[in-house]
Amino acid sequence: MIGIIAGDIIGSVYEYPFYKGIWKKEKPYQDFELFQAKSRFTDDTTMSLAIADALLHHKGYENCLHHYGNQYWGVGYGGNFKKWLKTPIDKIAPYNSFGNGSAMRVGAVGWAFNSEEKVLEEAQKTALPTHNHPEGIKGAQATALAIFMARKGKSKELIKTRIQEAIGYNLERNILDIRPNYTFDVTCQGSVPESILCFLESNSVEDAIRLAVSLGGDTDTMAAIAGGIALAYYQELPKQIYENVEKYLDAHLWTILRTFEKNYQVQYQLI
Repeated sequence: MIGIIAGDIIGSVYEYPFYKGIWKKEKPYQDFELFQAKSRFTDDTTMSLAIADALLHHKGYENCLHHYGNQYWGVGYGGNFKKWLKTPIDKIAPYNSFGNGSAMRVGAVGWAFNSEEKVLEEAQKTALPTHNHPEGIKGAQATALAIFMARKGKSKELIKTRIQEAIGYNLERNILDIRPNYTFDVTCQGSVPESILCFLESNSVEDAIRLAVSLGGDTDTMAAIAGGIALAYYQELPKQIYENVEKYLDAHLWTILRTFEKNYQVQYQLI
């Protein structure tokens, strides 16, 4: 879970202007600063922890998303989601979104359940309150499945193959070829496969996040997805990243994060 939030905070300052290491030949993508004065957590963090809270305390996903969204206003929600948040809880309805919001918030599901069938089922449930379009559901399922398989110790090749089979994403590409022409894209189908590829080509959590930022797209969300999968796989996190995440979160969000990690035995070492 902390990999998701780290990616969100690190990626938060790189959307505008778009960052691409290839534009600065003297400064490859590996060299950018991870945390800056304007770094912050965004909706990727609040919505991910809303799902975590729902799982911890057996609450409905819809209610938790609505509550957290209104409690943490102004952190980068999309226009349609803002309208959903402003609607009274007894009148809200899904709006057929295929945006990547369903994928960035689903990470807790990959840790909380112990079968692929249940992970895919619950991932769909987390998407349905807002992202009931088939592509919105697929984005959530792909991310949750990748985290589930990664934490179970499956190989990158097996993760890649299974997601292509189960979800239908094309993962037979590489970041070097994608980067030059990649543009800002908030759809699941246009950002989730690329985020998974950033994990597949990485050698650490930090590297996965840096690769996601280097594409110059929806950097906070893509880095959150890549970072979340990478933490489940590598089970190591630089101490600097851990300490910075703690600094950026308020007491409530930090408590939800740490309680979830304890209850669901999210294992990783600080390095």
